[in-house]
Amino acid sequence: MKDIRIAIVIFNSPVGKVRQNLDMMVRRIKEAKNKGASIICFPEMNITGYSTRKTIIDSAKPVPGPVTRELVHIARRENIIILSGLAEKDKKGLIFATHLVVTPDGLSGVYRKLHIAPPEQRIFSRGSKVPLFKAHGVKFGIQLCYDAHFPELTTRMAMEGADLIFIPHASPRGTPHEKFNSWMRHLSARAFDNSVFIVACNQTGENKKGLDFPGIALVIDPSGDIIARDLSGKDNMIIADLKAGDLARVRNHKMRFFLPNRRSDLFNLPT
Repeated sequence: MKDIRIAIVIFNSPVGKVRQNLDMMVRRIKEAKNKGASIICFPEMNITGYSTRKTIIDSAKPVPGPVTRELVHIARRENIIILSGLAEKDKKGLIFATHLVVTPDGLSGVYRKLHIAPPEQRIFSRGSKVPLFKAHGVKFGIQLCYDAHFPELTTRMAMEGADLIFIPHASPRGTPHEKFNSWMRHLSARAFDNSVFIVACNQTGENKKGLDFPGIALVIDPSGDIIARDLSGKDNMIIADLKAGDLARVRNHKMRFFLPNRRSDLFNLPT
């Protein structure tokens, strides 16, 4: 891993207001670039907005499509990598919660949410792939919200070489401090047990479809310690420098880097 500066956005995303949401993204992208960030991460489904009502189908977009082409243009103009989410409608009419990895060279790849929370299961289909991405000397994975409650996913990403995992959320209800306490019960463990950086952000405010989100963003180092956070509950962005030395100090320590001693032969788990 190389040192990298990232931007993490807390974002209000009214459902169906794609043009409005894209325009608001541009402001944050420009700001992130001006502050030296190489990657900017937005919350889950920030482009289309997030909803578990069937009307979200009307806002779903094809990938690739007009939205991805516009994001590629923005990424190329600002010379920055954009991680951003939407409701995706595929050629068969299936709906996925999808996060895009857009670089100045084009659409690098997509992550489709693997674990679909019970309220989402009437609408969204499950993804089937666990991709990793490379940029600026960093190998990273993406998980979406409910995915983070399944420890095996983070372990698989770490075993396949991930240095960093972005976890965009569209997690409603509660105050920012209540959401922070909830996240700290599992996100710090994902970082500590697997020796990876964890970067998480949430939507904020009302989505105009019955949900209200507590805005929060959080960066956790490979020791499980917080290196940046924002519990303001407001549209905001934080900048964080992720240091290769912090990762190396953990992974070069025999008693702090657990994965090399993992007994994978014991974990042929039943389905």
